[in-house]
Amino acid sequence: MSEIHIREAGPSENIPLLFSYTPSDDGTDENLLVLFHGLGDTHIPFAKLGRQLKLPQTATLTLRAPEKIPFLYEEAYQWYTSFDQLGELIDRPNPTFTLEILSKVFKHLIEDCSWPSHRIHLFGFAQGGSVALEFGIKFWRQQQEKAKESTPEFDIPTYSLGSIVSISGPLLSYPTLSSSSPTPVLAVYRPPPAEPSLSPADLAALKKAYISVREAKLGARGPGMPSSKDEWEPIMRFWSERLSRRQVDGLYEVMSGISAPNQLKKQ
Repeated sequence: MSEIHIREAGPSENIPLLFSYTPSDDGTDENLLVLFHGLGDTHIPFAKLGRQLKLPQTATLTLRAPEKIPFLYEEAYQWYTSFDQLGELIDRPNPTFTLEILSKVFKHLIEDCSWPSHRIHLFGFAQGGSVALEFGIKFWRQQQEKAKESTPEFDIPTYSLGSIVSISGPLLSYPTLSSSSPTPVLAVYRPPPAEPSLSPADLAALKKAYISVREAKLGARGPGMPSSKDEWEPIMRFWSERLSRRQVDGLYEVMSGISAPNQLKKQ
């Protein structure tokens, strides 16, 4: 497995976004967790979250969204144009530009850094969760195109992403796929009227796009992100079932010794 030695870097030709990379605490980088922050945030709090998770045999790569929100003095970024000229949220945003950037990033990770796609896991909050889910669909479409040109040895699960966890981030458009993506998805959300949340229609769209969608409802009150050990438990359990484990001395499970990360304030 090739290592990325840079902890804070970018943009670059291969990764045209500012990013933070942290290797696994245990020295075995078997999995890669890619984190996507929410609207109006930067990658820095999520880089801290990735380090706090201390997932065994798992390196973390945290990306900063490509667009700075206009007319704001603070460092606040968006994954796609989110506001119109009057400052109102756009009902049907277009993430195409960002998805093209992510295709380039993941091509670099898989082809140049030798990360198998099924060992790359995505985690996103709100707008970041939407981008992760939309990219999961785009990636699956690309893999289907490769399958048409490949030999019979093409193993579809091996060429899908490892998993996606979306915290209150829905798909941005209703999916139209010839076959649903095999990437497992965990949809985590607080029930309406909490904001952000996921509606029944959001969940139906997810289950059309992805074969395996698990739901985890958080408490009705609280911040957008999980804020306690109990609220993080279904996420940790999901990862414990999905993360690969290399057989080495002192191997331990994902959930052992993990405490709830500090609450993130940005949404």
